Amino acid sequence: MTVVAIIAGVLLTAAAVITSYRILAGPSTLDRIVGIDSLMAIAASGLAVWAAYSEDTTIIPAIIALALVGFLGSAAVTRFRVKDEQQ
Repeated sequence: MTVVAIIAGVLLTAAAVITSYRILAGPSTLDRIVGIDSLMAIAASGLAVWAAYSEDTTIIPAIIALALVGFLGSAAVTRFRVKDEQQ
């Protein structure tokens, strides 16, 4: 289990670095918003890996809250983006 957690942590760290580059270098605001949403999903995945590794289930509400905030943020941005394109 330790090897799997280490491999998952390394891959999630690499994904976070690549996503952070996209957030910083994104040519448009929409690219940055998608990057932030992806970073939140990576963070939730990292918390899930930690919960599985430490066998601690008290972190599950934090994972759910992070996923909910990420979804609501994406939905709000999409709604306002569609409104701007219609005008």
